[in-house]
Amino acid sequence: MSQSEQQNRRILLASRPHGEPTADNFRLETTDIPQPATGQVLLRTVYLSLDPYMRGRMSDAPSYAPPVEIGQVMVGGTVSRVVTSQHPDFKPGDWVLGYDGWQDYALSDGNGLHNLGAQQTQPSRLLGVLGMPGFTAYMGLLDIGRPQPGETLVVAAASGAVGSVVGQVARLKGCRVVGVAGGAEKCRYVVEELGFDACVDHRAADFAEQLAAACPQGIDIYYENVGGAVFDAVMPLLNARARIPVCGIIAHYNATGLPDGPDRLPMLQGLILRKRIRMQGFIIFDDYGSEYGDFLQQMGEWVGQGKIKFREDMVDGLENAPQALIGLLQGKNFGKLVIRVADE
Repeated sequence: MSQSEQQNRRILLASRPHGEPTADNFRLETTDIPQPATGQVLLRTVYLSLDPYMRGRMSDAPSYAPPVEIGQVMVGGTVSRVVTSQHPDFKPGDWVLGYDGWQDYALSDGNGLHNLGAQQTQPSRLLGVLGMPGFTAYMGLLDIGRPQPGETLVVAAASGAVGSVVGQVARLKGCRVVGVAGGAEKCRYVVEELGFDACVDHRAADFAEQLAAACPQGIDIYYENVGGAVFDAVMPLLNARARIPVCGIIAHYNATGLPDGPDRLPMLQGLILRKRIRMQGFIIFDDYGSEYGDFLQQMGEWVGQGKIKFREDMVDGLENAPQALIGLLQGKNFGKLVIRVADE
Protein backbone atom coordinates (compact mmCIF):
# COMPACT_ATOMS: atom_id res chain seq x y z
CA MET A 1 0.00 0.00 0.00
CA SER A 2 1.48 3.37 -1.04
CA GLN A 3 1.21 6.72 0.65
CA SER A 4 -1.96 8.66 -0.22
CA GLU A 5 -2.49 12.40 -0.66
CA GLN A 6 -6.03 12.05 0.71
CA GLN A 7 -5.72 9.84 3.81
CA ASN A 8 -3.34 9.29 6.69
CA ARG A 9 -2.26 5.76 7.63
CA ARG A 10 -1.27 5.31 11.28
CA ILE A 11 0.08 2.21 13.01
CA LEU A 12 -1.12 2.03 16.59
CA LEU A 13 -0.15 -0.09 19.58
CA ALA A 14 -3.09 -2.52 19.81
CA SER A 15 -1.91 -4.50 22.85
CA ARG A 16 1.15 -4.95 25.04
CA PRO A 17 3.39 -7.88 24.08
CA HIS A 18 4.27 -10.67 26.48
CA GLY A 19 7.71 -11.77 25.39
CA GLU A 20 8.39 -11.26 21.69
CA PRO A 21 6.06 -8.82 19.93
CA THR A 22 3.72 -10.24 17.29
CA ALA A 23 1.75 -8.66 14.46
CA ASP A 24 -1.35 -8.74 16.69
CA ASN A 25 0.24 -6.09 18.94
CA PHE A 26 -0.17 -3.53 16.16
CA ARG A 27 -3.16 -2.09 14.30
CA LEU A 28 -3.24 -0.11 11.07
CA GLU A 29 -5.91 2.57 10.80
CA THR A 30 -6.73 5.21 8.22
CA THR A 31 -7.88 8.73 9.09
CA ASP A 32 -8.23 12.09 7.41
CA ILE A 33 -5.06 14.09 6.89
CA PRO A 34 -4.93 16.77 9.63
CA GLN A 35 -4.82 20.44 8.69
CA PRO A 36 -2.36 22.87 10.31
CA ALA A 37 -3.58 25.75 12.43
CA THR A 38 -1.70 28.99 12.95
CA GLY A 39 1.83 28.19 14.17
CA GLN A 40 1.76 24.62 12.87
CA VAL A 41 3.17 22.67 9.94
CA LEU A 42 1.86 19.58 8.16
CA LEU A 43 4.60 17.00 7.67
CA ARG A 44 4.69 14.08 5.23
CA THR A 45 6.81 11.20 6.53
CA VAL A 46 9.39 9.94 4.04
CA TYR A 47 11.67 7.86 6.29
CA LEU A 48 10.91 6.20 9.64
CA SER A 49 13.61 4.89 11.97
CA LEU A 50 13.16 1.52 13.69
CA ASP A 51 15.28 1.00 16.81
CA PRO A 52 15.51 -1.53 19.67
CA TYR A 53 14.30 0.95 22.33
CA MET A 54 10.82 0.72 20.79
CA ARG A 55 10.30 -2.65 22.47
CA GLY A 56 10.61 -0.96 25.86
CA ARG A 57 8.09 1.70 24.89
CA MET A 58 5.56 -1.04 24.10
CA SER A 59 5.72 -2.14 27.73
CA ASP A 60 4.18 -0.32 30.69
CA ALA A 61 7.07 -1.23 33.00
CA PRO A 62 8.83 1.77 34.63
CA SER A 63 11.45 3.25 32.31
CA TYR A 64 13.22 6.50 31.39
CA ALA A 65 10.33 7.49 29.08
CA PRO A 66 6.57 6.99 29.29
CA PRO A 67 5.13 3.99 27.46
CA VAL A 68 3.08 4.22 24.30
CA GLU A 69 -0.54 4.02 25.40
CA ILE A 70 -2.83 1.41 23.90
CA GLY A 71 -4.51 2.90 20.84
CA GLN A 72 -1.80 5.52 20.31
CA VAL A 73 0.61 5.88 17.38
CA MET A 74 3.89 3.98 17.78
CA VAL A 75 6.81 6.29 18.45
CA GLY A 76 9.78 6.75 16.18
CA GLY A 77 12.23 9.19 14.66
CA THR A 78 11.27 10.52 11.24
CA VAL A 79 12.65 12.47 8.33
CA SER A 80 9.77 14.30 6.67
CA ARG A 81 8.97 17.04 4.20
CA VAL A 82 6.87 20.08 4.99
CA VAL A 83 3.62 19.93 3.00
CA THR A 84 2.00 23.14 4.18
CA SER A 85 3.14 25.62 6.80
CA GLN A 86 1.63 28.27 9.02
CA HIS A 87 4.89 28.56 10.96
CA PRO A 88 7.45 31.28 10.14
CA ASP A 89 10.47 28.96 10.48
CA PHE A 90 9.35 26.32 7.97
CA LYS A 91 8.51 26.42 4.27
CA PRO A 92 6.81 23.84 2.03
CA GLY A 93 9.44 21.49 0.68
CA ASP A 94 11.79 21.76 3.68
CA TRP A 95 13.24 18.54 5.01
CA VAL A 96 12.80 18.16 8.78
CA LEU A 97 14.06 15.75 11.40
CA GLY A 98 11.46 14.95 14.03
CA TYR A 99 9.84 12.30 16.15
CA ASP A 100 6.42 11.84 14.57
CA GLY A 101 6.10 8.08 14.76
CA TRP A 102 4.54 5.44 12.57
CA GLN A 103 2.24 7.50 10.35
CA ASP A 104 2.12 9.13 6.93
CA TYR A 105 1.31 12.65 8.11
CA ALA A 106 1.72 14.62 11.32
CA LEU A 107 1.17 18.11 12.66
CA SER A 108 3.92 19.96 14.54
CA ASP A 109 4.22 23.31 16.27
CA GLY A 110 7.96 23.23 15.57
CA ASN A 111 8.97 22.09 19.06
CA GLY A 112 11.75 19.50 18.75
CA LEU A 113 11.73 19.81 14.96
CA HIS A 114 15.06 20.36 13.18
CA ASN A 115 14.84 22.18 9.85
CA LEU A 116 17.29 20.59 7.39
CA GLY A 117 16.53 22.92 4.46
CA ALA A 118 15.17 22.08 1.04
CA GLN A 119 18.29 20.31 -0.27
CA GLN A 120 19.47 17.06 1.30
CA THR A 121 21.66 14.25 -0.01
CA GLN A 122 20.65 10.89 1.47
CA PRO A 123 18.34 12.37 4.12
CA SER A 124 17.81 8.93 5.68
CA ARG A 125 21.34 9.24 7.11
CA LEU A 126 19.85 11.65 9.67
CA LEU A 127 18.19 8.59 11.24
CA GLY A 128 21.42 6.60 11.31
CA VAL A 129 25.05 7.58 11.18
CA LEU A 130 24.22 11.31 11.48
CA GLY A 131 21.26 10.79 13.81
CA MET A 132 20.41 9.19 17.13
CA PRO A 133 22.35 5.90 16.59
CA GLY A 134 25.53 7.65 15.46
CA PHE A 135 25.21 10.22 18.24
CA THR A 136 24.71 7.39 20.76
CA ALA A 137 27.84 5.62 19.53
CA TYR A 138 29.91 8.80 19.52
CA MET A 139 29.04 10.14 22.98
CA GLY A 140 28.93 6.80 24.79
CA LEU A 141 32.34 5.88 23.45
CA LEU A 142 34.10 9.23 23.86
CA ASP A 143 32.58 10.42 27.15
CA ILE A 144 32.23 7.12 29.04
CA GLY A 145 34.60 4.80 27.14
CA ARG A 146 37.43 7.36 26.93
CA PRO A 147 39.41 5.40 24.30
CA GLN A 148 43.21 5.62 24.36
CA PRO A 149 45.67 4.55 21.65
CA GLY A 150 46.67 0.90 21.97
CA GLU A 151 43.66 -0.13 24.06
CA THR A 152 41.36 -2.99 23.08
CA LEU A 153 37.69 -2.26 22.53
CA VAL A 154 34.96 -4.87 22.07
CA VAL A 155 31.53 -3.93 20.75
CA ALA A 156 28.57 -6.26 20.29
CA ALA A 157 26.02 -5.90 17.47
CA ALA A 158 29.05 -4.67 15.53
CA SER A 159 27.34 -4.50 12.13
CA GLY A 160 24.39 -2.53 13.49
CA ALA A 161 23.66 1.18 13.48
CA VAL A 162 25.40 1.89 16.81
CA GLY A 163 28.05 -0.81 16.97
CA SER A 164 29.43 -0.13 13.50
CA VAL A 165 30.05 3.53 14.35
CA VAL A 166 31.51 2.70 17.78
CA GLY A 167 34.14 0.47 16.22
CA GLN A 168 35.10 2.88 13.47
CA VAL A 169 35.45 5.85 15.82
CA ALA A 170 37.53 3.71 18.18
CA ARG A 171 39.81 2.83 15.28
CA LEU A 172 40.22 6.54 14.52
CA LYS A 173 41.25 6.97 18.17
CA GLY A 174 43.96 4.33 17.83
CA CYS A 175 42.28 1.33 19.50
CA ARG A 176 42.41 -2.32 18.55
CA VAL A 177 38.77 -3.10 17.76
CA VAL A 178 37.03 -6.47 18.05
CA GLY A 179 33.43 -6.79 16.94
CA VAL A 180 30.83 -9.35 17.90
CA ALA A 181 28.13 -10.11 15.33
CA GLY A 182 25.70 -12.84 14.32
CA GLY A 183 26.87 -14.88 11.34
CA ALA A 184 29.80 -15.10 8.96
CA GLU A 185 28.45 -12.50 6.52
CA LYS A 186 28.13 -9.81 9.18
CA CYS A 187 31.55 -10.62 10.63
CA ARG A 188 33.13 -10.47 7.17
CA TYR A 189 31.54 -7.06 6.55
CA VAL A 190 32.74 -5.70 9.91
CA VAL A 191 36.36 -6.66 9.18
CA GLU A 192 36.61 -6.17 5.41
CA GLU A 193 34.39 -3.11 4.96
CA LEU A 194 34.49 -1.32 8.32
CA GLY A 195 38.13 -2.06 9.13
CA PHE A 196 37.75 -3.78 12.51
CA ASP A 197 40.77 -5.84 13.57
CA ALA A 198 38.65 -8.93 14.23
CA CYS A 199 35.04 -10.06 14.57
CA VAL A 200 33.67 -13.07 16.44
CA ASP A 201 30.39 -14.82 15.64
CA HIS A 202 28.36 -15.03 18.84
CA ARG A 203 26.49 -18.03 17.42
CA ALA A 204 29.65 -20.18 17.44
CA ALA A 205 29.67 -23.04 19.94
CA ASP A 206 33.09 -21.92 21.18
CA PHE A 207 32.27 -18.20 21.13
CA ALA A 208 33.85 -17.45 24.53
CA GLU A 209 37.11 -19.14 23.52
CA GLN A 210 37.20 -17.29 20.18
CA LEU A 211 36.61 -13.96 21.91
CA ALA A 212 39.45 -14.61 24.36
CA ALA A 213 41.78 -15.49 21.47
CA ALA A 214 40.82 -12.24 19.70
CA CYS A 215 41.66 -10.21 22.83
CA PRO A 216 45.07 -11.48 23.97
CA GLN A 217 45.68 -8.28 25.98
CA GLY A 218 42.24 -8.33 27.60
CA ILE A 219 39.46 -5.77 27.13
CA ASP A 220 39.80 -2.11 28.12
CA ILE A 221 36.44 -0.89 26.77
CA TYR A 222 33.32 -2.96 26.25
CA TYR A 223 30.51 -1.04 24.56
CA GLU A 224 27.39 -2.83 25.71
CA ASN A 225 24.52 -3.19 23.25
CA VAL A 226 23.44 -6.76 23.90
CA GLY A 227 23.92 -8.33 27.33
CA GLY A 228 23.25 -12.04 27.70
CA ALA A 229 25.86 -14.58 26.69
CA VAL A 230 28.06 -11.92 25.10
CA PHE A 231 28.51 -10.10 28.40
CA ASP A 232 29.15 -13.43 30.14
CA ALA A 233 32.06 -14.04 27.75
CA VAL A 234 33.37 -10.49 28.13
CA MET A 235 33.49 -10.38 31.94
CA PRO A 236 36.53 -12.63 32.50
CA LEU A 237 38.51 -10.63 29.94
CA LEU A 238 38.00 -7.16 31.43
CA ASN A 239 41.17 -5.37 32.42
CA ALA A 240 41.69 -3.22 35.48
CA ARG A 241 39.97 0.15 35.06
CA ALA A 242 37.96 -1.05 32.09
CA ARG A 243 35.07 1.15 30.99
CA ILE A 244 31.64 -0.15 29.98
CA PRO A 245 29.22 2.31 28.36
CA VAL A 246 25.79 0.65 28.60
CA CYS A 247 23.72 1.60 25.58
CA GLY A 248 21.29 -1.33 25.46
CA ILE A 249 20.68 -4.97 26.39
CA ILE A 250 18.70 -6.25 23.42
CA ALA A 251 19.18 -9.89 24.46
CA HIS A 252 16.80 -9.22 27.37
CA TYR A 253 14.16 -6.95 25.83
CA ASN A 254 11.69 -9.77 25.21
CA ALA A 255 12.39 -11.56 28.52
CA THR A 256 9.44 -12.35 30.76
CA GLY A 257 11.53 -13.29 33.80
CA LEU A 258 15.06 -13.54 35.15
CA PRO A 259 17.58 -15.59 33.11
CA ASP A 260 18.28 -19.21 33.98
CA GLY A 261 21.39 -20.17 35.88
CA PRO A 262 23.16 -18.78 38.94
CA ASP A 263 22.79 -15.21 40.14
CA ARG A 264 25.66 -13.34 38.43
CA LEU A 265 25.18 -10.07 40.29
CA PRO A 266 27.61 -10.79 43.16
CA MET A 267 30.26 -11.86 40.64
CA LEU A 268 29.78 -8.66 38.64
CA GLN A 269 29.82 -6.48 41.75
CA GLY A 270 33.03 -8.12 42.92
CA LEU A 271 34.59 -7.64 39.51
CA ILE A 272 33.66 -3.95 39.45
CA LEU A 273 35.20 -3.51 42.90
CA ARG A 274 38.42 -5.45 42.40
CA LYS A 275 39.21 -4.09 38.95
CA ARG A 276 37.82 -0.59 39.56
CA ILE A 277 35.60 -0.90 36.48
CA ARG A 278 33.44 2.00 35.35
CA MET A 279 30.03 0.81 34.10
CA GLN A 280 27.60 3.57 33.20
CA GLY A 281 24.29 3.75 31.40
CA PHE A 282 23.11 6.80 29.50
CA ILE A 283 20.12 8.15 27.59
CA ILE A 284 21.51 10.02 24.65
CA PHE A 285 19.39 13.15 24.25
CA ASP A 286 18.59 13.40 27.97
CA ASP A 287 22.26 13.36 28.89
CA TYR A 288 23.98 14.83 25.84
CA GLY A 289 21.40 16.74 23.83
CA SER A 290 23.40 19.97 23.93
CA GLU A 291 26.32 18.18 22.20
CA TYR A 292 24.37 17.18 19.07
CA GLY A 293 25.53 20.13 16.95
CA ASP A 294 29.20 19.42 17.62
CA PHE A 295 28.66 15.72 16.91
CA LEU A 296 26.90 16.45 13.62
CA GLN A 297 29.74 18.63 12.43
CA GLN A 298 32.46 16.10 13.33
CA MET A 299 30.61 13.02 12.10
CA GLY A 300 29.60 14.82 8.92
CA GLU A 301 33.27 15.52 8.22
CA TRP A 302 34.28 11.90 8.85
CA VAL A 303 31.49 10.57 6.64
CA GLY A 304 32.34 13.07 3.89
CA GLN A 305 36.00 12.03 4.05
CA GLY A 306 35.12 8.33 3.87
CA LYS A 307 36.54 7.68 7.33
CA ILE A 308 33.20 6.42 8.64
CA LYS A 309 31.20 4.00 6.52
CA PHE A 310 27.60 3.02 7.11
CA ARG A 311 25.03 0.59 5.82
CA GLU A 312 21.25 0.94 5.70
CA ASP A 313 18.73 -1.89 5.75
CA MET A 314 15.88 -0.21 3.86
CA VAL A 315 12.36 -1.66 4.00
CA ASP A 316 9.66 -0.21 1.77
CA GLY A 317 6.17 0.53 3.08
CA LEU A 318 4.78 1.75 6.38
CA GLU A 319 2.62 -1.36 6.58
CA ASN A 320 5.80 -3.47 6.87
CA ALA A 321 7.07 -1.67 9.98
CA PRO A 322 5.63 -4.15 12.54
CA GLN A 323 7.28 -7.18 10.96
CA ALA A 324 10.51 -5.25 10.45
CA LEU A 325 10.64 -4.34 14.16
CA ILE A 326 9.99 -7.95 15.13
CA GLY A 327 12.89 -8.98 12.89
CA LEU A 328 15.14 -6.27 14.35
CA LEU A 329 14.64 -7.67 17.84
CA GLN A 330 15.63 -11.09 16.47
CA GLY A 331 18.81 -9.73 14.87
CA LYS A 332 17.59 -10.12 11.28
CA ASN A 333 18.52 -6.63 10.11
CA PHE A 334 21.89 -5.87 8.55
CA GLY A 335 22.79 -2.23 9.17
CA LYS A 336 20.56 0.66 10.23
CA LEU A 337 16.92 -0.36 9.82
CA VAL A 338 14.85 2.32 8.07
CA ILE A 339 11.33 2.22 6.69
CA ARG A 340 10.93 4.11 3.43
CA VAL A 341 7.38 5.34 3.94
CA ALA A 342 7.20 7.26 0.67
CA ASP A 343 9.28 8.42 -2.27
CA GLU A 344 11.34 11.53 -1.70
